[in-house]
Amino acid sequence: MAVRKQRFIDTEEGSVSYKRNVVLSIVNLATKEINGIAGLSNNGLSCFKKMMNKNYRRGVIIEFGQDDDVYVDVFVDVLFGYSVKDVAFRVQENIKSSIESMTDFKVAAINVNVTGVVFGGVDEVAL
Repeated sequence: MAVRKQRFIDTEEGSVSYKRNVVLSIVNLATKEINGIAGLSNNGLSCFKKMMNKNYRRGVIIEFGQDDDVYVDVFVDVLFGYSVKDVAFRVQENIKSSIESMTDFKVAAINVNVTGVVFGGVDEVAL
């Protein structure tokens, strides 16, 4: 997988470019829409790996493939009382449908990493 900050899509009418931040915003919003998500987590990777991985931003790693493929790793905290398996599945489905409906990318893989369970309201989460 190539590390790119911007992706160009050529069409018959011209070209469209997507910056990494556009896809990052879509993933952030799609993740936070799901009931049971306390928030994105910064605890998914060690400090060393965060510094070395240029694709890591605010609990999300995005990589673009050779074609129009997107690979997403998201690190989340789940609220106590929700099924972790169900929440993770809904996060995957929502991210996939959001990216594919808002951009020309095809989602190749979405890895949801649950880094913790929060025993309180969303307001108590330190993001």
